[in-house]
Amino acid sequence: MRPGPASRVAQPSPGFGLGLRSTHYREFIERPQPVDWLEVISENYLVPGGKPLAMLDTIRANYPMVMHGVSMNLGAVEGLDADYLRQLAALARRVEPLWISDHLCWTGAHGRNLHDLLPLPYTEEALQVVVRNIGQAQDTLGRRLVIENVSSYLDYEVSHLGEAQFVAEVARRADCLLLVDVNNIHVSAVNHGFDALAYLDALPADRVQQIHVAGHSDHGDHLIDTHDQPVAEPVWQLYAEALRRFGPVATMIERDDHIPPLAELLVELDQARVISETTWPSDAGRKAA
Repeated sequence: MRPGPASRVAQPSPGFGLGLRSTHYREFIERPQPVDWLEVISENYLVPGGKPLAMLDTIRANYPMVMHGVSMNLGAVEGLDADYLRQLAALARRVEPLWISDHLCWTGAHGRNLHDLLPLPYTEEALQVVVRNIGQAQDTLGRRLVIENVSSYLDYEVSHLGEAQFVAEVARRADCLLLVDVNNIHVSAVNHGFDALAYLDALPADRVQQIHVAGHSDHGDHLIDTHDQPVAEPVWQLYAEALRRFGPVATMIERDDHIPPLAELLVELDQARVISETTWPSDAGRKAA
């Protein structure tokens, strides 16, 4: 059942967005695009100056933005990097994002970044670490963090909870919000053999702030979350199911490699709009109540 206005913790949806990639800077600067908001990779702009920040400042004057990180390392037993958080907070003051997100994973240890989004064991000990780290991030940033589920290819023998139950419990204990990547859910469901719809049902609908829709590579007996392909039909179907459960949540098409012309991504974004309008016609595919 769709959460009503009084029950939602997440902000109202700003509509449909794309990830801002340098390939498309010029098109966003030269003419208005049919995009409601843009998501930027935070780490690309944690620099003292230069072209990336100049482009960011120019484009953000015309589009609302959200910040999406890939190296907060929420699973770090030693806690988060305080210097990284200060840089992130400074960027947030510059960008004034609608929200800030990162991944529910670990990305390295002992000061070394492995440049990958590695899944956590779903245990009480991991829960305590993640909740503590989200609290540290939220205190520094002065806002709720939005956390994203990652794709995975192996299971930990020590996990005591299902992934969806773990994500839901993190959101509850840390009082944070969720970025539901439906492609990641589909990839992991195929790889591990769990029910993707049951996963959606386990998530707290009132805390879902954003949805990612993306492509993957199909290797027959397993899927790889590559974000370098058009959105597959099973992912579109799962997106429609997510909307039925969560309402018309802010949705973004995510492409990180083999980035096509902007026009191709806009076609996919229109497909998301059509699915949202079909699912919640009274909202005109725009804003969640």
